[in-house]
Amino acid sequence: MFGLGISELIVILVIVFFLFGGKKLPELGAGLGKAIGSFKKGLNEVEEAATDLKQSLPVVKEISEVKESLAQAGKIINPADK
Repeated sequence: MFGLGISELIVILVIVFFLFGGKKLPELGAGLGKAIGSFKKGLNEVEEAATDLKQSLPVVKEISEVKESLAQAGKIINPADK
């Protein structure tokens, strides 16, 4: 875990305990948990949007091909409209 051993983590936790006290630690933990959950939710939403975009790209390509075909057909029907 980031190159930290058990002893380093214990020292960090003791320092945090002395800085914030025993009453604030549960609040800090809850806030941190909510922040991590919100971050994961945001990442999932971005991944879903990317998946939706990847699925819609073939449809966009098909629409552009149909548009080009219609333009070519229009030129055949009305050669004066160039």
